[in-house]
Amino acid sequence: MYSERPARLPHVIAWRARSEPGPGGGRVLPDGCMDLIWHEGTVFLAGPDTTAQVFERSVGGRLFGLRFAAGTLAQVTGIPADELTDRQVPLDAIWPAAEVRRLAEAADPAAALEEAAGRRFEPPDPALVELAGWARAGWSVDAMSARLGLSARQLQRRVRAGFGYGPKHLVRVLRLQRALGLARAGTPFAEVSAVAGYADQAHLSREVRALAGVPLGELIRRRSGGQPFNQANRSTTRPSGSRTWAYR
Repeated sequence: MYSERPARLPHVIAWRARSEPGPGGGRVLPDGCMDLIWHEGTVFLAGPDTTAQVFERSVGGRLFGLRFAAGTLAQVTGIPADELTDRQVPLDAIWPAAEVRRLAEAADPAAALEEAAGRRFEPPDPALVELAGWARAGWSVDAMSARLGLSARQLQRRVRAGFGYGPKHLVRVLRLQRALGLARAGTPFAEVSAVAGYADQAHLSREVRALAGVPLGELIRRRSGGQPFNQANRSTTRPSGSRTWAYR
């Protein structure tokens, strides 16, 4: 069971979930977002994923989370995003232990997470907002560097600190999300590859396998077959749709 709503903070979605009994596990696809998560009294940060993360379901586990659009959580944590890449970090390793303990014991975890994040929230760097838009449009590293007046190395450092990985990988991740949205809407795969910016359908197939770990057709069948697989159709200014989960 999964539900979500816009949080009181800009660029943030509040979500909650409870795992249901059943075999198998799930898969979280990379989308550039990061989450602050409460899970049965444990609070942690889930950093940006470079590839799909596979997990096992725990029966009856409750989760409450805040999902921050690409490039926005670094302001809340106070640390560069690339220190969280492909990691789940206990929040008390970053925030004061006493504050995290109160969060862990909160009677209303969802409200407590929003309140705690709100005390630290700052508007995202406008340059990161622009960068996410350019990456989503498939801009090259040279084009981004020229637009910002940065060298390729300077751009690399800035994007890694803001998003958790370099500009080329950010383009790949956001292009994957666009392709998934098109494919789930019923667009033929050959057209998906052209519209989303892949060289051809073979290129689309290789990229989906590399980032998601399974073929595009399998991802779409899982969703159409009635199994939980929620769309992650993000924007940097307001993420919408749930984090990309797929049950195996």
